[in-house]
Formats: sequence, structure tokens, C-alpha cells
Amino acid sequence: MFKGGLKLEKKTIICTVCPIGCNITVSGNENEVLSLEGNKCKRGEAYATQEFLSPERILTTTVKINNYRLPVIPVRSNKAIPKELIKESMEIIKEIEIEETVEIGQVIIPNILDTGADIIITGY
Repeated sequence: MFKGGLKLEKKTIICTVCPIGCNITVSGNENEVLSLEGNKCKRGEAYATQEFLSPERILTTTVKINNYRLPVIPVRSNKAIPKELIKESMEIIKEIEIEETVEIGQVIIPNILDTGADIIITGY
């Protein structure tokens, strides 16, 4: 089915904003949500809309560290990045090797892929 030349899509999204975990059915196209069903609150509506139109994730992984008791340390993005950029971000991160002299919260990759998100050290 098409509306204005855009293909209509229907998805069921499980909301993760709170412990209820509403099953929200979203219908729309790549530019707009046309209907939402199943959310019990406005936060669920906002989450499902974001997830349908432009899903984002916090990227959590590890990087290699030299001269340390473990071969890797944990890192994450300091804010969510577009889901479609996760794989490309991982390709950049896997090439990084850092030295032992780092601190928790230290930025190791600023503004990864122009997303506005920094990759930071989260453990040591």
C-alpha cells in the first residue's frame, strides 16, 4: 500500500521505556507515523515513533589496551547513535589501540562518524 508515493509499513515494537513492555503497533512510511496502537503512555508513543522513524542505540563494546593486565577495556558511546551506523562505527573502533594511561570517562574517539557522540572509556 502506498500513500503519496511512499510505501506504508506496519511494525510491532516492544517498548523498553518502562518495565511494562507494551507491544506497540506502528503504521506509517519513512517520513511519518500514521497510527500507533498499544502504548499505555505518552513516553511509549515517543519511543515507538523514534524507533520506527530513526532507531538509535548506545554502542557498547571493548577496545584493545597495551601494557595492561587485560587485553581490552570497555567503552561506549556517550549518547545514542543511528542504528544504521553501528557496523561502520565498530569498524573504526576495532582499529583503536590505547595505552594504559587512560581514565574512566576519557574520550577516545570524538564525534564518531559526525553523529555528535563520543566513544568514552567506561571501565578500567
